[in-house]
Amino acid sequence: MRMRKKKWVGAFLEEGNKYLYEEASAIDFDKTVYLEIGMGMGDFLVESAKRNPEIFYVGLEREDTCVARAVKKAEEAGVENIAIFHEDASLLNEIFPSKSISRIYLPFSDPWPKKRNHKRRLTYPTFLKIYAEILKDEGDIIFKSDNDSLFEDTLEYIKESPFEAVCVEEDYYRIERDDVMTAYERKFREQGQPIHFVEMRKK
Repeated sequence: MRMRKKKWVGAFLEEGNKYLYEEASAIDFDKTVYLEIGMGMGDFLVESAKRNPEIFYVGLEREDTCVARAVKKAEEAGVENIAIFHEDASLLNEIFPSKSISRIYLPFSDPWPKKRNHKRRLTYPTFLKIYAEILKDEGDIIFKSDNDSLFEDTLEYIKESPFEAVCVEEDYYRIERDDVMTAYERKFREQGQPIHFVEMRKK
């Protein structure tokens, strides 16, 4: 779902900001780097960075308003271990070096329910191939979704990918975890809606 662009967003993004990166050369990939794809307004990214200062968090988002709000949240939190890219996921292997990322988060991605749009899903085989290029050999992907079809299809995509599913939970919301929740996950938990979880690792 495309968010309506606020009037202040364009000028704000054009001004530039220390959290807004245009290239990844300034990131120290000798450190542990986690990447969230489709970060929305940055709730997960910023809270994760606050809890884990030893990890460098990178958020990628294509929607202008989401990017601007995520930058503002990072500013307010005063975290230093965050970089935000205003880019599309299809460009990931052009932005990040091979074997540079330790973990990728795919939280509540757009399910693109119509079959003709399935190739736009962030777990589609073409994307999984890109992720395999930028992930370190021991790297993994954490996927969460409320959408049954996307969850089931993702398990099929994995079978023909460079990854293997090491943990699959259909009812993740019933299990007590200390992980950071996105705004979507918080809403779904309050509604008692099942959340699907998959952790996959490079073969």
